[in-house]
Amino acid sequence: MNIFDELEWRGLFSDCTDTAELRNRLEAPITLYCGFDPTADSLHVGNLVPLLALRRFQLAGHHPLALAGGATGSIGDPSGKSQERQLLTKELLDSNIASVKEQLKRLLDFESKTNPANLIDNADWTAPVSFLDFLRDIGKHFSVNQMVAKESVRARMEDRESGISYTEFSYMLLQAFDFYVLCRDRNCELQIGGSDQWGNITAGIELTRKKISRTVFGLTLPLITNSDGSKFGKTAAGAIWLDPKKTSVYRFYQFWIRVDDRDVIRYLKYFTFFTREEIESLAAMHAEKPEARAAHRALAGAVTDMIHGQAATAEAIRASEILFGGRLEGISEATFNDIVGEVPSKQLEKAKLESSGLLLVELLPLSGLCSSKGQARKDIEGGGVNINNIRESDIQRLVTTNDLLFGKHILLRKGKRNYVVVTAV
Repeated sequence: MNIFDELEWRGLFSDCTDTAELRNRLEAPITLYCGFDPTADSLHVGNLVPLLALRRFQLAGHHPLALAGGATGSIGDPSGKSQERQLLTKELLDSNIASVKEQLKRLLDFESKTNPANLIDNADWTAPVSFLDFLRDIGKHFSVNQMVAKESVRARMEDRESGISYTEFSYMLLQAFDFYVLCRDRNCELQIGGSDQWGNITAGIELTRKKISRTVFGLTLPLITNSDGSKFGKTAAGAIWLDPKKTSVYRFYQFWIRVDDRDVIRYLKYFTFFTREEIESLAAMHAEKPEARAAHRALAGAVTDMIHGQAATAEAIRASEILFGGRLEGISEATFNDIVGEVPSKQLEKAKLESSGLLLVELLPLSGLCSSKGQARKDIEGGGVNINNIRESDIQRLVTTNDLLFGKHILLRKGKRNYVVVTAV
């Protein structure tokens, strides 16, 4: 289907400047761009919708530009923000861009023979322009009245405490300058972004028309929220990052496997490249038997594969299975450490496990899994106690250093879901 029709079916269309004309224009290849400000050394899941939209355009034969805001990132976009961002140094911005570029290689094809993606930095054309030249050549095309009317500016001006600085007020001009330069130098005719970018996008469209009499387009994607109204991509532990050093692959996988039942089909459309038929099949399975979680597993597997690769996904799945009683053979220490962060833990002097060891009926109360030795004895005899996910029914069982995983951990389980990791110190 036409990329425009696909975006509509997936629920990824919010608004555009001229629907009929843009739909027709997309029948032939077009150059488009989406910008992101490198305010951190990693992208997060909230960045995925517009960047995956670039990939969808690329798969449809169009020419995507991923714009890193080396210039705009040094200012900070007021859109959707209640307070001004902390200003970043050029050195930090450059470092962030270098880190993010590696992540973009998993999302866009930079090696395509026909329509390769390109990563560009708006500092390349903004930095050489003097302040006076920018005011004369760009600023004169903007009415302050029109700028104040933009939602991103008006919302901040209505906040009497924070307000908006002249620095952030100027952000719209810089983004508009990007669109004009990209149209002039790269024949870029379309900018895409979140719906909060509408004011900035239309400013660029107007500037391009005034400067070079070109017709260009803007298309916005919806800002994603969960069905319960909470912000997408945020958890109690913070943002879900694409960098495994900031968010482990296991936690990344768990974020997707745990999405609300009401959101899973919608997120399959937003965040995967499954076909319409595949998603409709998963939707039917989800409606008939939601407890099987086929749609959730498909979502978590597809997104984790895309960002971290199949081997990492397999490890994350193994870690998930361990918390459902799966065997521990072959599990890596890094994967097990992810599990440690998900369940209660207790420290124990390693000396207590040396020599003849410590009776299991004594260890269970120390771990907090049982209230007393008597209760521990009943639980063991009833077959409800596991050491490293192996059932143990011998009340005389001694736990020794031989039971330590990676020389330091013991995974205790009582019943189906009550876990404690005992760490020998």
